Amino acid sequence: MDVISVIRTKRDRGELSPEQIDWVIDAYTRGVVADEQMSALAMAILLNGMNRSEIARWTAAMIASGERMNFDSLSRPTADKHSTGGVGDKITLPLAPLVAACGAAVPQLSGRGLGHTGGTLDKLESIPGWRALLSNEEMLHVLDTTGAVICAAGDGLAPADKKLYALRDVTGTVEAIPLIASSIMSKKIAEGTGSLVLDVKVGSGAFMKNIEDARELASTMVALGTDSGVKTIALLTDMSTPLGLTAGNALEVRESVEVLAGGGPADVVELTIALAKEMLDAAGIKDADPAKALADGSAMDVWRRMIQAQGGDPDAALPVAREQHTVTAPESGVLTRLDAYAVGVGAWRLGAGRARKEDPVQAGAGIELHAKPGEQVTAGQPLMTLHTDTPEKFDYALASLEGSYDIAPAGTAFTANPIVLDRIA
Repeated sequence: MDVISVIRTKRDRGELSPEQIDWVIDAYTRGVVADEQMSALAMAILLNGMNRSEIARWTAAMIASGERMNFDSLSRPTADKHSTGGVGDKITLPLAPLVAACGAAVPQLSGRGLGHTGGTLDKLESIPGWRALLSNEEMLHVLDTTGAVICAAGDGLAPADKKLYALRDVTGTVEAIPLIASSIMSKKIAEGTGSLVLDVKVGSGAFMKNIEDARELASTMVALGTDSGVKTIALLTDMSTPLGLTAGNALEVRESVEVLAGGGPADVVELTIALAKEMLDAAGIKDADPAKALADGSAMDVWRRMIQAQGGDPDAALPVAREQHTVTAPESGVLTRLDAYAVGVGAWRLGAGRARKEDPVQAGAGIELHAKPGEQVTAGQPLMTLHTDTPEKFDYALASLEGSYDIAPAGTAFTANPIVLDRIA
């Protein structure tokens, strides 16, 4: 087997054989195939695609590059959730303890933010003492004793994906749907969860800008999970407007705690409950009521135990940025648009995100929203507050927010997009 023939096969729109796929993934993981050669293959896949059998074999080869976890020792069924990423997407934080409070075990392997989308681990690390890196034994212990764990994937889980993802990020091949699907699903299948709910974001602040691409990605991932024996469901959800009223690490933790306390923004609560119902149904738990678990405090109890089990102090004050700048409404009327991508870029430029995986983030940086589309605003009223420790970043962030919202005359009719746009099973 040689890498040039593998590249030429896909370059010429051929179908890669199972043997070619197994060999090239293994050889790349071992360093036999060079980065520039795998870059050429990734670009050929982006341009010419893969069929279902190729994607399934590619995913299986990435799983085989590392270890597989097993949760058979747990007394309750497992259910996991994965989001393709968005702005203000703090849903994992209230969702994991909520589903655990309803009877499932939630082994949530999460990632860090890159670019305009936030990362769950970055958000939780704004809690004093909380740690993302757990051994497999520690992860299983936290899961067994609290019902939920949110942590980083270990180095032994799908190492081929870790290496390939970094390469795709710098070679313009991130958008390849076969590679997105296999990247996500190789980690989730290797993780060993019994069921999986996918939150595939659609809109300006999402990776998938239109519903057709999102539906294709969701269908591909559902098929991969199903073929591997994992009950998999996908919800397509709106990401044209930021979720909730915050984008930024500590800001989003604070809002998540409000949801767990029975409050919080309506859209965050709605999506959290919708995903919880899907996860519980997939895990075979039919009689639980997630809304009740939010209202009676049981989800909050799990949250506190989960944070403490990973070294965090749920009662500690969260970081607050040293500087703030308020953006006000230039006129009165109805806010009809608030672009998620622009808000995400603004938060990133303030220090909430990173351009490279090695970059630090500011725990208190981000954007706080004071109005959402459909609401009446008055000239001079605060629309958003920018938070950062480095005030020289304000102008850079404000530039990204120019043209990010529309205000129509008072009385203008407005219809919001539904949160859940479609369901694929």
